[in-house]
Amino acid sequence: MKKTLDVLVAEIGSTTTTVDGFSFTDEKPVFVGQGVSPTTVLDGDVNIGLRNAIEDLKNKIGEFSYGELFASSSAAGGLKMSVHGLVYDMTVKAAKEAALGAGANIKMITAGKLRKSDIEKLKDLKPNIILLAGGVDYGDRETALYNGEKIAEAKLDAPLIYAGNIENRDEISEIFQQYGKEIYIVDNVYPSIDSLNIEPTRKLIQAVFEKHIVSAPGMQRVRELVTGNIIPTPGAVMECAISLYEEIGDLMVVDIGGATTDVHSVTEGSEEIQKISVNPEPLAKRTVEGDLGVYVNRYNLFEMCKDDIRGKFKNADKLIENLNPIPKTDIEKDFVLYLAKTALKTSVKRHAGKLNSFFGPTGRSFYAEGKDLTKIKWIIGTGGIFSRLQKAEQLLKNINDKSNGTELYPREVAKVLIDKEYIMAACGVLSKRYPKEALELIKNSFGI
Repeated sequence: MKKTLDVLVAEIGSTTTTVDGFSFTDEKPVFVGQGVSPTTVLDGDVNIGLRNAIEDLKNKIGEFSYGELFASSSAAGGLKMSVHGLVYDMTVKAAKEAALGAGANIKMITAGKLRKSDIEKLKDLKPNIILLAGGVDYGDRETALYNGEKIAEAKLDAPLIYAGNIENRDEISEIFQQYGKEIYIVDNVYPSIDSLNIEPTRKLIQAVFEKHIVSAPGMQRVRELVTGNIIPTPGAVMECAISLYEEIGDLMVVDIGGATTDVHSVTEGSEEIQKISVNPEPLAKRTVEGDLGVYVNRYNLFEMCKDDIRGKFKNADKLIENLNPIPKTDIEKDFVLYLAKTALKTSVKRHAGKLNSFFGPTGRSFYAEGKDLTKIKWIIGTGGIFSRLQKAEQLLKNINDKSNGTELYPREVAKVLIDKEYIMAACGVLSKRYPKEALELIKNSFGI
């Protein structure tokens, strides 16, 4: 008998396209199965890979029809952005946090007035979206206006989002309208000193991405199949993380991939640390480590731990040279887990804040920099490493190993959850239209 699925969610990656099927029968959402296919960017049409993934799902669960199809995408580099602000530690940092939280791959960051060489780099980069900030509200106006003029003059084929000093809105709009370029205005990401307001910009970035999703060959035709939302895959994971935070509390999500390692955290941190923090941090923060991947960037990880890994694996050099994208033998799996351990340790250290000390008139005092993870209740593993390798869960349980006490890591009381069905990104996409169902589905995948 032919099945009827309510929703399909496709994840169009750089190398692989997956399709997850969901049924909402009797008001209870159920994950039905997953189809997989190579992404067909090189064939000039990602829809081929999308259709093949749907066929693979049919081969696994039988013939079916479906009501809606949503998608996330990281094909062709995903959402490629540039960020331009006034002061690096203030408006630039705020704009960067908004872009990363939206799932962007930031390729260029500038602070202060753009130089001629910066404009040339921007032309070569060809970003999908340009994010312009600068100046607290009713503060500096000149830099953002100057940068807006230079970007408009460059006649780049990319929409601009302005998230700076509200006094500049009319003039920035006039500049871009004069050049016939597309512009979006949103609330200032850094409205006052030590104040972040990144959520409006994060949401707008995803909306603009969805409108302009033509990066990968054939992506302009993806609407032939997709009937609902299309958002950047890392942004979909963040959407799911934020929904979970509202349900279960402070959390951190780790995704160790073949090319990168992403860490998301949703937490305010502790009141004690907030009192001694020197810079504001967003509630929802994402960092992406482009040098930490267990396949594409495996040599980087091998270099970081080569003495230890050679002591553990006698044929380590041969294993690293001939490693498969998906490990097959027990030795390969253990080897990849060792690389993943290094990726995890390094990425969390880069994501987390730390305590620093100084000596003043009253003696030694402390101040905090970066994201405070000490109030994290849940450490979540998603992606292939955690869903397919049984021993990977232990890596998250040992996240505090070798901490020297100054890092603002999650405490040992934090509990580990594993996205066993590998549907966190899919649930993030679903949450845009079906928030309750998405929340129940991801909790089922965790087993809670």
